[in-house]
Amino acid sequence: MKAVLVLNAGSSSLKFALYALDRTLAPAPAVCGQVDGIGASPEVTLDTAAGERIREAVATAGGQGEQHRAALEHVFGLLVRHNPALDIAAAGHRIVHGGDHFSAPTRLDEAVLRTLDTFVPLAPLHQPHNLRAVRAVAALMPDVPQVGCFDTAFHRTQPALAQAFALPRRLSAEGIKRYGFHGLSYDYVARQLPAVIGERAQGAVVIAHLGNGASMCALRDGKSVASTMGFTALEGLMMGTRSGSLDPGVMLYLMEQKGMDTKALTKLLYKESGLLGVSGISQDMRTLLASAAPEAEEAVDLFCYRIARELGSLAAAAGGLDALVFTGGIGEHAAPVREKVAAWSAWLGIAIDPAANTTPAGHARRLDTAGSRVAVAVVPTDEERMIARYTAETLGL
Repeated sequence: MKAVLVLNAGSSSLKFALYALDRTLAPAPAVCGQVDGIGASPEVTLDTAAGERIREAVATAGGQGEQHRAALEHVFGLLVRHNPALDIAAAGHRIVHGGDHFSAPTRLDEAVLRTLDTFVPLAPLHQPHNLRAVRAVAALMPDVPQVGCFDTAFHRTQPALAQAFALPRRLSAEGIKRYGFHGLSYDYVARQLPAVIGERAQGAVVIAHLGNGASMCALRDGKSVASTMGFTALEGLMMGTRSGSLDPGVMLYLMEQKGMDTKALTKLLYKESGLLGVSGISQDMRTLLASAAPEAEEAVDLFCYRIARELGSLAAAAGGLDALVFTGGIGEHAAPVREKVAAWSAWLGIAIDPAANTTPAGHARRLDTAGSRVAVAVVPTDEERMIARYTAETLGL
């Protein structure tokens, strides 16, 4: 089987998917899965197209780099074992930050990787692990071409005003600007919209990618014009454990009055805030929705309030609102979140049908009532499919 291997490497996990290549790219992966627990007790889970699930422990030793490579070796062995004639034609990687340099999928070599290394300070929780996987594949399969697919690339169509901070020009010239993230998800969803909402897909659209990481994007003619995330993946909506937008004065206060340094602030803003921080219970929306604790309700309400507030801002950036689209784990599955956001946004002409809203997830569908001025839809995202497509197109496979 000739195939494209898709990899999405995190600090303690490695997601993978294998898309068969014949004359075209298969619409669904032949196998997919992930390795969890890298750095502790790694375990790989593999799901086949036939519905079989395989779990195996991964033997690792050494530092995190060595463990990532060991995890990849185990994955390759597992894939070949279940596909003896496997021919990996290319590997495609999710890379969070491409800066201004990379506005399209790019074939990766050491020179490109050195440039991408310079963006590590802009995405410290993601970029190092993304690049570690690329180098591991290069060491294990040196003849396999690799393509980087960037979460920031989709937003390079934003006008200069939408990317600017009100900082001295010398800092802006150094690259301190709004980049935006979750671009692979937005690109995939945007391509599905004409079949779901018709001509409105070319109008003023806001997509809400809601998951453990959450952001929103305003589109016009299918292109990004504004987003809630900016210089880093910390700005904008509150998230599972991330604070989202915060008055910079709060950080100055914490440094001056609480003696917090960069390491402590990073832990606070990235790991201890968001749904987890507000609720004191969990970062998982499912847990919070099932809880009767008032702190859980407050966390959910704040999450939805911030979405509704950002929706008004993004509608202004898009010049109106023809459609609101939910995607991501929370966006696709949490009907109460969609209901609250719609209720707070009724002034925009949004009205959703309760029955449609509570229909089980799994496929793209409309939620708006006949009287709603705004189309409302749920569209499942598929970042891995987008990476596979980009990789095949970039290499002419």
